[in-house]
Parts: sequence; C-alpha cells; structure tokens
Amino acid sequence: MAEGTKRCAVVTGANKGIGFGIVKQLASDGITVVLTARDEKRGLEAVEKLKQSGLGGEVVFHQLDVANPATIAPLAEFIKTQFGKLDILVNNAGVGGSILDADAFKAVVASGWKETIDWNKVMTENYELAKECVQINYYGAKRTTEALIPLLRLSESPRIVNVSSSMGNLNKIPSDRVKGVFSDVENLTEERIDEVLTQFLEDFKEGSLETKGWPSHMSSYILSKAAMNAYTRILAKKYPDFRINCVCPGFVKTDINSNSGVLPVEEGAARVVKLAFLPNDGPSGCFFSQNVVDIIVLTDGSRILGLGDLGVQGIGIPLENLIYMFAAANTTGYTIDLSTQLLMAHQKL
Repeated sequence: MAEGTKRCAVVTGANKGIGFGIVKQLASDGITVVLTARDEKRGLEAVEKLKQSGLGGEVVFHQLDVANPATIAPLAEFIKTQFGKLDILVNNAGVGGSILDADAFKAVVASGWKETIDWNKVMTENYELAKECVQINYYGAKRTTEALIPLLRLSESPRIVNVSSSMGNLNKIPSDRVKGVFSDVENLTEERIDEVLTQFLEDFKEGSLETKGWPSHMSSYILSKAAMNAYTRILAKKYPDFRINCVCPGFVKTDINSNSGVLPVEEGAARVVKLAFLPNDGPSGCFFSQNVVDIIVLTDGSRILGLGDLGVQGIGIPLENLIYMFAAANTTGYTIDLSTQLLMAHQKL
C-alpha cells in the first residue's frame, strides 16, 4: 500500500479486552493503529505484544485518558504530526459503573438469567461510580470525537464506531419521557442529552432513581450507552459524508463482566471492525447488535415510523443486507423499498 493511501485508526481503551482485539484485527488488515490507554506502561506492553505477533500494519502507543480532557489534545496533535489525517476512530474505552461480586454474577450467568435476581447482592452502585461511568462512557467518547473530527474530515473514507451495548436499548429505561427524548430524531440535540444525564445524576444523588423512572440496576451504564446511541444519530446527521455507527459486540469475556461473558474477544472485536470497513455508501446513524441492525424503521406508506411510533426496539436484519435507512438523518417523507434484498431509504416523496 502506498504511503499516501495508508489508513490510520485510533482505538481508545485498547491495552486489553475488546479494544486490544480491535487493534489486532485492524493492524492485521494493514491499518496503522494508534493504541491508546490510560496507563502508559500497560499500553506499551500491549503494543510490544502485538508487534511480536507479526502484524501487517504498524501499531504505536499514545497515552489517553478519555476522562481527562488534558490528554485528548496531545493525541490529536500527535496524529496530525505523524499521519496528517485520521480514517477510523473506535470509541471503545468504558467502565461498568458498578463493583461486581464476581462469584455472584457468574452464578447469575450460569443460571441463564432465569432466576429472580437480587441485584443488590450482585453489584454495588453509588453516585461516584455513576458519575465516573457517565463521564467516561459518554462524555469521554464525545470529547475524543470532537477533538478528532477535524482530522477525520481529511480522510476519503472517515469512519467512527462507538462501542455500545444492548443494555442501552430504550426498553431498559422505564421513563417514557426519557425514551421520548432519545427517540425523537427530529428534535434530538446534544443539549437534550445533557439535560437527561444531568437529571439522572441529580436523582441518583438524591436516591430517587426508581420513583423518577430510571433503571433500578446498572443505571449509569444503561444511561451512558443510551446517550452514546443517541449521540451517534446526531453525529451521523451532522456529518453525512462520514459513516458513523454504534455496535454491541455481544456478551464478551472481559474484565468489565469479571470474564463471565460467553463470547471470545476475537468475535466481539470482529463485529466492531466490520463497521470500520463499511463502504462509502454504507449505513450511518445505526445501532448494530450481533451482526444485525437492532434499530429499524418501517413505513406506513406515507412516512417512516421511528422508535417513538413503534415503542419497540425493532427487528434484527442481517448486516449483509445493509439497511440504508439513515436513522440519524431527516427521514421524513422517505420510503423503504422492501422488494429487493437491499433495503434502502431511497426516495423522498
């Protein structure tokens, strides 16, 4: 590959787990990857481990703590100086927002989630953990994205992949008001997301989560991922030339779940990497789960029905069918052609 056409990627939270797997797969495809992590020693050790495996692409380390804005600008300057542009950003860094009792959680998983679960015995949640979770999972990804967008705009095929979770599905949030805010595509703004998260943290601090319609457990994780999904739709609408999507990699064996997941890291990472390699006319503003699109819009013949109309999360469609329904775009007046294998929001009435 010629030097001028070599592609560059950044993966956050990449010294272990899914992030490490993403870096490995991207580099194996000849991509130059900037592996980032909070801990410099662990990050450098991860890079050395990858280099010893004989990858096709180059892997370099740069320190980044997405919760610390002061570390983001140096990363952007490093990429600008070393590579001149950025082609792929994978926002992977994240935390669970709780302290898990590993044995209790593994017992829940072993039961197939069928038993009545006393979440208070499985995990510990408090305001400080909730605030940290929201700061890292949502605001950290947002700050990193905003800093790197100028470099992504220099790419011929800019991609942003936000590693999310099916726990961010709106059906996990009891409050109809909050679901309404996140599903109202036409009026969705970053300010409205901020208002929801600010209110959530205030109610958490006051101990009024359940009475105010918030999730009773894993609340900060759920809200942070729902916010990320909503932000993805906003970004895709704002940057139509980008391909910007979020994805649930699945229940992967990582530290965040005390390695009680059922999928290997390689499989979870592959789901993320697939979106990084979407074609320029691929979908944007979508949420993918286990290689299918989980957010679906249907037409009633005159307009597209969004999540607010359906009140459900949708139906899974294989990623290979590439739904061009542009969940983040102005879909008013568009129809979906169901007569072909390729579903496309192709015509404005």
